[in-house]
Formats: sequence, structure tokens, C-alpha cells
Amino acid sequence: MVSTRVDGEQAGGGTGEHYFTARPAAPDERREVEVELAGRRVSVQTARGVFSAERLDPGTSVLLPLVPRDPAAGGDVLDLGCGWGPVALTLGLLQPRRRVWAVDVNERALDLARRNAQRLGVDVRACLPDEVPADVAFAQLWSNPPIRVGKDALHALLLRWLPRLAPGGEAHLVVQKNLGADSLHRWLDAQLPAVLPGAATARTASSKGFRVLTVRRG
Repeated sequence: MVSTRVDGEQAGGGTGEHYFTARPAAPDERREVEVELAGRRVSVQTARGVFSAERLDPGTSVLLPLVPRDPAAGGDVLDLGCGWGPVALTLGLLQPRRRVWAVDVNERALDLARRNAQRLGVDVRACLPDEVPADVAFAQLWSNPPIRVGKDALHALLLRWLPRLAPGGEAHLVVQKNLGADSLHRWLDAQLPAVLPGAATARTASSKGFRVLTVRRG
């Protein structure tokens, strides 16, 4: 189960349905939203049934400025839990030679991410988790992980994807402080060495009540 987005919202517009539902029952009502990505104002399409359909959520807004502009860099990068695509789109705009993967279980979100990538002229491979080839390793992983799915599911999610960092790769996770950023940091310190030798986790940013935890693979 994968989705990046947690800020206390429910995507179902009062239905009780959450944004990590594979096929949201909420009406697929598309809307245009203006946001700032990669230093410019752009218009994107969102919809009910996906996370943060009316705005760029605060956690993601803390994460995006950390994406470096690197037009010459190659290799694969991952937006883990893409929603309608703000992180993947930013990666595509700032690192156009990368192969950008956008993963989610919410099929409506994947459709929106594909449409928004086409609209902005960036190459994004938006797909379900099992559709990412097993031999792909990531130079970067970016995520606003789904804290509210519970610790067991969250830990399983991270243990599935963090070991797929390439040597020297980095993962950047934005987590709200009052939803357990510091306890997640401690868990990463304790668990990652067994599955990703040489990995180290550090807090690299703190803003608006959010922490950014960066995992670096040696």
C-alpha cells in the first residue's frame, strides 16, 4: 500500500474514504489548481479521492525546495506515493534527464499524475508498485509517507523501497513532528543497517512542524 500524503485530510470529501484507496468511491470531479513547482506557477489537474486535491499540502511544500536542479544527472528517481504528482513533476522539471517513477496504489492519482506530466511536458512513469521492474535502483527517493496507515504498514513500505537505493543514493522523507518524525528516525537508525548496510539517517530540514529525514546509502 503506497501513498505519500498525510496531513489529516480525508480524500473522500466526507465519505470516510481515505486517499490510499485503490479505486476511490468519491465522484471523479476534476478541478484546476494553480501551484508553484520548480520555481514557477503552473496549472495542474486534481480530483476528489486523492490527497490534497485543493492545494499543495504543507509537508510537500517543505520537501520540494530540497529537490536540486540538476539538468545533467541521469539514472532513476522515485516519488513514492505520488498523489496527483507534485514531487514527480518537480523532479521532471529540475532533473529532465532522469527517469522519473511515480508510484501509488490510488489509480485515480496515477491518472492525474500522467495527465499533469503530459501537460507540463515532462516524462513521468506513473504506475502501481508492482509495475516497477525489480532491477531498477534509485539514485533518489522522495516521499511524504502515509503515517496514518499505522506503524506496521509504514515500516513494511519503507523496508520494501529503501533497500532499492543505488550505492550513494539518498531517500528524503518528510514527516510531521507531532505524527512521529522523531520516533521514525529512531526506527530507521535501528532497522536499516540490517537491510541496507552502510546506510545512515539524518534530519536535514525542519519547517512548519515537519521534519525531513534523509537516508544515505554508503
